[in-house]
Parts: sequence; structure tokens; C-alpha cells
Amino acid sequence: KQSQMAPSSYNYTSPQDMWYFLIGIPGLEDVHTWISIPICVMYIVALVGNLFLIFLIVTEQRLHEPMYLFLSMLALADVLLATSTAPKMLAIFWFHSTNISFGSCVSQMFFIHFIFVAESAILLAMAFDRYVAICYPLRYTAILTSSAIGKIGIAAVVRSFIVCFPFVFLVHRLSYCGRNIIPHSYCEHMGIARLACENINININVIYGLTVALLSTGLDIMLIIMSYTMILCTVFQIPSWTARFKALSTCGSHICVILMFYAPAFFSFTAHCFGGKTIPYHIHILVANLYVVVPPMLNPIIYGVRTKQIQDRVILFFSPISIC
Repeated sequence: KQSQMAPSSYNYTSPQDMWYFLIGIPGLEDVHTWISIPICVMYIVALVGNLFLIFLIVTEQRLHEPMYLFLSMLALADVLLATSTAPKMLAIFWFHSTNISFGSCVSQMFFIHFIFVAESAILLAMAFDRYVAICYPLRYTAILTSSAIGKIGIAAVVRSFIVCFPFVFLVHRLSYCGRNIIPHSYCEHMGIARLACENINININVIYGLTVALLSTGLDIMLIIMSYTMILCTVFQIPSWTARFKALSTCGSHICVILMFYAPAFFSFTAHCFGGKTIPYHIHILVANLYVVVPPMLNPIIYGVRTKQIQDRVILFFSPISIC
């Protein structure tokens, strides 16, 4: 067996010459067509919903507030995340287009991780927005100016690039021995790294991947929890229950989005690293597939249903059509 071969007997392959095969959801190949239907519908809804949300925020002057500007960043990240994965997934399910070059696979891997880390930073920025709005309402506009919002957006992108670009070098530095089957619907860091000849359990790729998860996303989660802890402390000092409910209701949409974003990611990360034989592999891959389309689909719906300003703008936008 290849795993028993001495390192000197490996038949090394240049990464630039390699083509990978994404097999979709292992064990569920017979129902790929049926799985593709809801994924396609969710992708279309995510694309239309988020682009329409961005259009409303950009064109409506009353929505040029910090909360909605951060929301437009989140919507853009959702569009990019879904578009970087769903088309290839659907091509696999519909046309059995499983092959992908090493360069394309690495590019997809980078953009998926880059967008994920950037979106985590945007959710942190939205938590900070709610913290300032509730804890320091009189200084809200002075703290979150247009310039500050722009700098926060740039910082999220720069941090994500700095954190995720080393993944490209980490997969390029590995030696590959011809194994080219990835049991997934899209390329991600550990899926590529596991095809290398080296023992992945002691490889620097694992260490860096865990470090990124803990120091970027993990730190974002801790800061979000701290923000909402301080928000709750401030809210419960308000004597009126009506005022408390009104203050907390402005956070409802953001909390829902946070749970949808981090809960499946945490499950996928845990299953990937520690699940082993406990969680069936096809469940892990299915959740990973749904993760890139379900939150992007639901985010604009949640904010549209729970935010009166967006509701009013949608009604105003479609009112001429209904009159005609």
C-alpha cells in the first residue's frame, strides 16, 4: 500500500501538472440531482436577495447609516461566498464536471477562506455598531462616521488577506504523490493538504489552520460575546421594560445572522478535526454544502422581515409596479 511505502519510493507529482476530481457528496451520488434542486433554488434566492439589498442600501439615502452600510458589506460577502462555490457544486451534480486543475482548486480554496474570515470580521463590526448605538447613543454618529466605516471595511479585507494568503504557500510547499480525489463538492485547505505524501497529522498546515481558526474567527466570537455582554448590562439598567425590549429588538436580526454563520461553521470544523468515525462523512459534506448557500439566502430575508426601514423601502420600490 502507498501508506506503507518509504518516502524515497514516492512517485512525486508537480502540483502545476495535477488535476483533481471533486466527487460531490460521498455516499449520496445517486441523489445528487435531487440535492442540487434546493441548492440551486437557495443560490438564486441568495444572489437576488443580497444584490437587491445592496441596491436598496446604495440608492436610498435614508439607509446610509452605519448598520445598513455594514449590512451591505455582509450582503456582498454572501454573494461572493455563494458564487465561489455553488456554480461548481451544481456542475458536479448536473453534468458530472468533477475535474478541476490544481491552480483553480487553490484559487477556490483561497477565496472561500478569505471571504469566511472577512465575513466574520464584518459580523464583529456589526456587533460593535450595536454596542455603540445602545451604550453610547449620543456619540453614535460621531464614532461611526463614514470614514470610520470605510476603514473598518478595509481592515476586514486586509486582515483576511494576510491571514488566508499563507494557505496558498502551504499547499504549494507540499509534495504530492498522484492522489487526486477530493471527497467534497469544493476545494478547501485540509481537503487539498490531505492529498500530500507527508503525514498531515504533524504537518504545519494543521497547526496554521487551527491557529487561524482560534486567533481570527475565535477572537471575533469572543469580542462579539463581550459586546453583547456589555449591551445586556446597559439594557438591564434601563428602568422601562418597553425601552429594554426596543433596545434589544434592534439586535435580533444580527443575533440570528451570527448563529446561522458560526453554528454550522463550528459543526463543520469540529467534524473535520475531531469527528472521525462519530459523524458520517456525507453528513459533514452535506452541512458544508448547505453552509455556503443557506446563510447567504436567509440573511437578506431576516433583515427584510425584521427591519422596518428596509420593509418600507421594498414596498416603495414595488408600489409603482403594483399600481401599473
